[in-house]
Amino acid sequence: MADAPRPPVPNYWDYLRLDDLLDLQGGVEGDDAALVPDELLFIVVHQTYELWFKQILRELTEAIDLFRLGAVPEEQLPHVVHRLRRVAAILRLAVEQFAVMETLTPQDFLGFRDKLVPASGFQSFQMRQMEILLGLEKAQREPYGSTDAMEHIRKLAEESPGGARAWNTIQDAATAAADGRTLKAVMADWLYRTPIDASSPGDPGDDAVVTSFLDRYHAALVGFHAEQADRLAAASISSRDEIDARFARSAEAARGFLFAEDVEDEAERRRLRRVRAGLLYIESHRTLPLLAWPRLLIDTVVEVEEQLVLWRNRHARMVERVIGRRVGTGGSSGVEYLDRTTRARIFGDLWTVRTLLMPKRLVPTTRNTDFYYQVGTAPPAV
Repeated sequence: MADAPRPPVPNYWDYLRLDDLLDLQGGVEGDDAALVPDELLFIVVHQTYELWFKQILRELTEAIDLFRLGAVPEEQLPHVVHRLRRVAAILRLAVEQFAVMETLTPQDFLGFRDKLVPASGFQSFQMRQMEILLGLEKAQREPYGSTDAMEHIRKLAEESPGGARAWNTIQDAATAAADGRTLKAVMADWLYRTPIDASSPGDPGDDAVVTSFLDRYHAALVGFHAEQADRLAAASISSRDEIDARFARSAEAARGFLFAEDVEDEAERRRLRRVRAGLLYIESHRTLPLLAWPRLLIDTVVEVEEQLVLWRNRHARMVERVIGRRVGTGGSSGVEYLDRTTRARIFGDLWTVRTLLMPKRLVPTTRNTDFYYQVGTAPPAV
């Protein structure tokens, strides 16, 4: 009887398909030997970014899928945190990678820059897909000159032999977003289910419990503002009337945020009120065992967006250092466009709630505290 054929023995170069990978840096000439070292560097750095974007997209998809299981089992939260921590770590590395690009001198870049026209980093469909999956809304997306950003990419995709994949990828992400499959949307669903003083959605009197918590918290916040106003007035920083007016505006803005007064539809306002109450409850009672992993998850999402903002800012500064404020290769306003992209916050509520936090001594006492000790163990210190 003949021996069964042996499976091929893996080796490093075949497993990583290095023959294919190392043949992809040829640029428009299709031959990297014809490139000057600076252009090769430019291609390698940007291809590396795209590989990292691919990994980020996989991690985000995994995290979103875990959230969409419904009521997220507590034992699943560490897995979500793990995925998002990896995203943050990749983005930190991506920020540092701009230091390699900055070894490219302005004059050296100008030696091959015209080859890129009208190509632009804006056309990175994986970056656009990542923004959509995170939850960037259409109104937050900066227009590309006078053109809608997505319409600009669609037209380019139609004119390019490889554009079908790019546009289909973006369309798939947009379809997922419309179905609520973004990190922002699933986080809101998850926060909505947060037990507040041991009360959950659907429990008798839940709306009254939520309202009571928000009222008590806001009253304590007004008291905290009064303490701060007294200190500032004693230090003669400004007139007492000016200080009081400033804190009064802060208190009014806080109440508007907590009670979702920025939303007109009553049902939507009630839902958003509970989402924000859940977020505030986790952040202000983060030492309770049941809320330990949830607060770590929120911190990790904030870190992901922080690193994304830092990446955008570092990108803008690198571009300004290398090419100044000239028109971009794709026809955008260049650095001005890049700077505008740093202003958007996808997870705006997670940032806003930090303005409302108070010292632990002032936070309203948790009701039914035992409920938050029944399940859960605190995560390791980070």
